[in-house]
Amino acid sequence: MIYWVGLFGTFVFAISGILTSTDKRFDLVGTIVIGVVTALGGSTTYLWVILLALVTCFFLKKHIEKLRRSFFIFDTIGIGLFTILGINKSIEFGLPPASALLMGIVSAVFGGIIRDVLSNEIPLIFRKEIYATACFAGGLLYLMLRHFEVELNLNMILSISLVIAIRGLSSKFGWSLPFKPL
Repeated sequence: MIYWVGLFGTFVFAISGILTSTDKRFDLVGTIVIGVVTALGGSTTYLWVILLALVTCFFLKKHIEKLRRSFFIFDTIGIGLFTILGINKSIEFGLPPASALLMGIVSAVFGGIIRDVLSNEIPLIFRKEIYATACFAGGLLYLMLRHFEVELNLNMILSISLVIAIRGLSSKFGWSLPFKPL
């Protein structure tokens, strides 16, 4: 399942980047670059999946546009998938849980940071929106369920769903993190 989740995460992050680049009226080369860095910015994975996302967006852009509020849906699914995949991969490499959690969050948000910077946008993680916090909560759930030896596929589904739910609810209800300057 991890392999397929990784492919799907790469695909939706590539779509997120491609949609952003078409909104900014980038040419084909710019669109490919933004799709690639968004999908691969926080991880190393499959170039052919990104090309599939590009072709899908080219032929089905009008249908995909109907599925998204800006690029929110694809980005939210992507951060959920890559948070958990990043944690899982980090644990496989022997990192302790706290470090694995941090790597999962970085894996989830870094491609979006690069996408936004290259598209001349303020990255979502630097705004008041609930973004990395959703990744943190889903990652903690994943680590807790892993500690209690919950079956891996069920753990991944629950943890990814928590990231998506927190991000979605925070957007719907306008939740944000408090900020008090010094």
